[in-house]
Amino acid sequence: MILVLHFFFGFIFSFLGSITPSMLNMTALKIRLENGKTALNKYALGVSLVVFPQAYIAIFLTKQIVENPSILATLEKIGIVVFVFLSYYFYRESKKSKTKVEANAVKKEKPFLVGITLSVLNMFSIPFFCGIVVTLDAFKTFSFNFSPIFCFILGSTIGTFYILYLYGKFAEKIQKKTGKLTKDINLILSILTGFVAVFTFIKLFI
Repeated sequence: MILVLHFFFGFIFSFLGSITPSMLNMTALKIRLENGKTALNKYALGVSLVVFPQAYIAIFLTKQIVENPSILATLEKIGIVVFVFLSYYFYRESKKSKTKVEANAVKKEKPFLVGITLSVLNMFSIPFFCGIVVTLDAFKTFSFNFSPIFCFILGSTIGTFYILYLYGKFAEKIQKKTGKLTKDINLILSILTGFVAVFTFIKLFI
C-alpha cells in the first residue's frame, strides 16, 4: 500500500505541477500541431527522463534537510512566504488577457533532444519536488526507504509524460482556449497555494 501511495503522490503532484501552461507543455502543444504524434511522444519522453534524476536529487537534498530539524523549521517558515508569493503570482496571472501560444522553433527530426534540453533548463523542477517531499514528510506520509522513493520518482516521471501527452492530444482545443484555460487554472492554483500558506502558518505558530 505504501508503494502505491508514493507512486500516486509522485504522479498527481507532477501532473498538477505541470498542468498550467509553461515552456514545456506549450512546446509539446506546438510539436504536436506541427510535427505529429510521434514527434510529440519523443519530446515527452525526453522531458520525462530528465525528471527522474531531478526528483532523485530533490529527495536526496530533502533527506539531508529533514535530518536536521532546525533547518526544516526554517524552511517551513520560508515556505509560507513562498506560497504567499505564488498565490499572488497565480492570481495576477489569472487576471491577464488571453495569451498567444508560442514556443521556440523545434526541429522535426530532434524532438527527443529538445525535450531533454528544455527539461534540463527547467530550474523550477528540483525546488518543486523538494517542496512536495518536505510537505509530505511534515504530514508523516513520505518514506525515505529505497522502494517508496523509487515509486515516487516513477510516478513523477509518468505524471510528467502524461500531462505532456494530454497537451498534445487536445492541442487544437487548447490552442483555441489557452486564454481561458490559463485564467481558470491560475485562479485555482492561487487559491490552493494561499490555502497551503495559511495551513502551514497555523501548523507552525498556533
